[in-house]
Amino acid sequence: MPKGPKAVLFCDTTFRDAHQSLLATRMKTEHMIPIAEKHDEAGFYSMEMWGGATFDTCMRFCGDDPWERLRVIRRHLKKTKTQMLLRGQNIVGYRNYADDVLIEFIKKAVFNGLDIFRIFDALNDFRNLEVAIKTVIDEGAHAQGTICYAISPVHTVEYYVAKAKELESMGVHSICIKDMAGMIAPYITYDIVKGMRDAGITLPINIHCHYTSGMAAMAYIKGVEAGANIVDVAISPMSVQTSQPAIEVMSAAWQGTEWDPGINMDICIELADYWKEIRPLYAAFDLAQKYPDAGILISQVPGGMMSNFLSQLQQANALHRLPEVMAEMPRVQEDFGWPPLVTPSSQIVGTQAVLNVLMGRYKMCPNESKQYMRGYYGRPPAPINEEARKAIIGDEKPITCRPADMLEPELPKAKELIAHCMEKEEDIISAAIYPQVAPKFLEERMAKKLKVDVELAKQSTQFYPV
Repeated sequence: MPKGPKAVLFCDTTFRDAHQSLLATRMKTEHMIPIAEKHDEAGFYSMEMWGGATFDTCMRFCGDDPWERLRVIRRHLKKTKTQMLLRGQNIVGYRNYADDVLIEFIKKAVFNGLDIFRIFDALNDFRNLEVAIKTVIDEGAHAQGTICYAISPVHTVEYYVAKAKELESMGVHSICIKDMAGMIAPYITYDIVKGMRDAGITLPINIHCHYTSGMAAMAYIKGVEAGANIVDVAISPMSVQTSQPAIEVMSAAWQGTEWDPGINMDICIELADYWKEIRPLYAAFDLAQKYPDAGILISQVPGGMMSNFLSQLQQANALHRLPEVMAEMPRVQEDFGWPPLVTPSSQIVGTQAVLNVLMGRYKMCPNESKQYMRGYYGRPPAPINEEARKAIIGDEKPITCRPADMLEPELPKAKELIAHCMEKEEDIISAAIYPQVAPKFLEERMAKKLKVDVELAKQSTQFYPV
């Protein structure tokens, strides 16, 4: 299919965010490999196939080496760029890691075949992106600076434009507007993208939306009309619900226009047939809601947070207090400086709201809330309520520097931790990020290889008896 003069580029999320959103990130590498080359032929700009929660779940649940997944998929993608989601200084974990871990992670990712790094920070504190962006650029890869979308009194069009200008000054190659909760409205999308273009930003703009509220496809249409260049999509059997809009639908929407992406629809039909057969294999994890969640447009609480609320309240025999938690949520978010509700800030704010309802406001505060108030997650979009801070950490003075400046190098300790089962340098990085998960995975990997070696030795003696 011929591309239009302003062809929209498609980032295919089937190998990462689609199954993270729909199937609890349980997709195994063995189900990606047979269809990878067919995805490569469809005409996508990139395939997001690494990062986010996949690094953890590869080792924890799937028995896959995340580094091997990257290498193997890279070998099958000859035309399409590989892409990952990098949580800034959090890398692919849930806390800030030392610079030595982050730098080596990026170097090894590029070495193993990663092209595009989508880099974000939960608070939009771009100090937490500085080292990541610089290292990606130094390694010759593509640095996509990301702005997390939120709705609050401080998250105005002017705020997003200013953040985009900040990313541009940091040298990024493109900018992503990340709507992780699926809340962005089409005309707001238009205003934000147009505001960036009117401000003189010429970098490619990528829009990432989840379909949760049902507005994502409309947001894409208006965003592209305003000057966006790239959208995130997934093959139809792995699309919509809490995933991204469908590749085939978005391609058809622009077909014959100046934005025609030129996607091979015949190949997409083959891809859809394949994934229709694979998705049922993960039925035990296929718990995503089957219809748009209009409630999120009012509550602004993503589905993942809602499930956590229900679980926490059920354990406390207090499900009837859910309306109180929903009312407390925006109050905590305001006290905490209006952080976007994305990992890990969503968990921090949500848990604190539940505890405030059950125990009284800030009578019980988990360590994560305390570390947040101490400044160890970064600087939120708006000033923190000082009364709330005092209630949580007393008279302690928060740090004002970049949080990672407080951390000592972590790779030497990680190397000691897995010295007995290490096979390659990447194993050290895995252990530094997941010191509880990686050693167990690496030990099991070694045991499997020893078992295979023993079996091969037994077979060889059948032909060459002693």
